[in-house]
Amino acid sequence: MSRIGNKTVAIPSGVTVELKKDVVHVKGSKGELTYVLLPEITVLIEGSVVSVKRKNDSKDARARHGLTRALVANMIKGVSDGYQKELEIIGVGYKANIKSKTLLQLSLGYSHPIDFKIPTNIEVAQDEKNKNILRIRGADRQLVGQVAAQIRELRPPEPYKGKGIRYTDEHVRRKVGKAATAKAAA
Repeated sequence: MSRIGNKTVAIPSGVTVELKKDVVHVKGSKGELTYVLLPEITVLIEGSVVSVKRKNDSKDARARHGLTRALVANMIKGVSDGYQKELEIIGVGYKANIKSKTLLQLSLGYSHPIDFKIPTNIEVAQDEKNKNILRIRGADRQLVGQVAAQIRELRPPEPYKGKGIRYTDEHVRRKVGKAATAKAAA
């Protein structure tokens, strides 16, 4: 029995959910998302509530029941509120420059600047006060997380000085350098 799959998803005002054949279309103020249903799952739209049911009790159907409900709930929340990830760039000379809606230029201590192409449904903005904080926003939760991870991957935080790109809520454990271990051994 799936606890998550049995919960219903409320549709807020301003969001429309449609089911055409085996494709769920969700449209709202932040954008439009679609999801192709798996063969073991059906979706019922009753007024302002969406419920997810499984056709049988096979292992695959039980496994995908909660998954489908969570994906539909994320789509509804994404088109109404949107998702956001914040990255912080730490290091001397490390900086970001938004060239256009589709291009982010990063200087991360390499001999050349890095040009990162921003996907079409994603918005990247810098903080007003601190230009080293990037905000990645979008309606698709998976895509927002993927873009944030790809930007972080360009220069992950290193444990000795803490330089690199990290999530604003991420804690990087710092290591002690060579000098401290030499004094401890003496």
